[in-house]
Amino acid sequence: MIQIRKANERGSTKVDWLNSRHTFSFGHYYDPQYMGFRTLRVINEDRVIPGGGFEAHSHRDMEIISYVLSGALEHKDNLGNGSVVRPGEVQRMSAGTGISHSEFNHSKSEGVHFLQIWIEPGCAGLNPGYEQKVFAAEDRLGCFQLVGDQFGSEGAVTIHQDVRFYLGKMLPEQDLEQQLTDNRYAWIQVLCGDVTLFGHRLESGDGVAVSGEHKLELHSDRGAELMLFDLA
Repeated sequence: MIQIRKANERGSTKVDWLNSRHTFSFGHYYDPQYMGFRTLRVINEDRVIPGGGFEAHSHRDMEIISYVLSGALEHKDNLGNGSVVRPGEVQRMSAGTGISHSEFNHSKSEGVHFLQIWIEPGCAGLNPGYEQKVFAAEDRLGCFQLVGDQFGSEGAVTIHQDVRFYLGKMLPEQDLEQQLTDNRYAWIQVLCGDVTLFGHRLESGDGVAVSGEHKLELHSDRGAELMLFDLA
């Protein structure tokens, strides 16, 4: 069974410095049909103008992942971390008992386009933490590259939840398969390009929840970049 979330049906927040699209309910956008999927709670696709950004604010008891599609995202937090996240890097912040951070467009001349994902942790009250790693694009060409799980397997970032987070890249007219084990669920987010899954065509910004399937079989006509969450 699948449930498609089309890009143009997502919620939105638009202010002078931010254009954000919300796959699930977030902030002032509320839709009881889209409160998350399994432990996946937020997928926000954000575009921030040069010099704009989120002032210091706090989180707790959430695993927060940022992935930059273009531009550069500047991060600072009260743990003393200060970094710039660029395309090909995955940032994981565990809010745990509480963390305060800010996020700004690092550039004064170019916009930044990124996704922020929230995943509910396996337990409350974890120690706050931060991790940022680079993943080579060639390692996900024609396959799904593991970039996050609960064990930090294969150099992935550590997410404090039973989830496997992948990035994938497909060339034009390429097929891609991924196995799912029993009692697992999947969410696919199309970052760019197009894919066909179970006869349904998905394009940039579309997402799809998959339940009760053992294998994902994807085809791309024009090429695509994807996120895949394998969830308990």
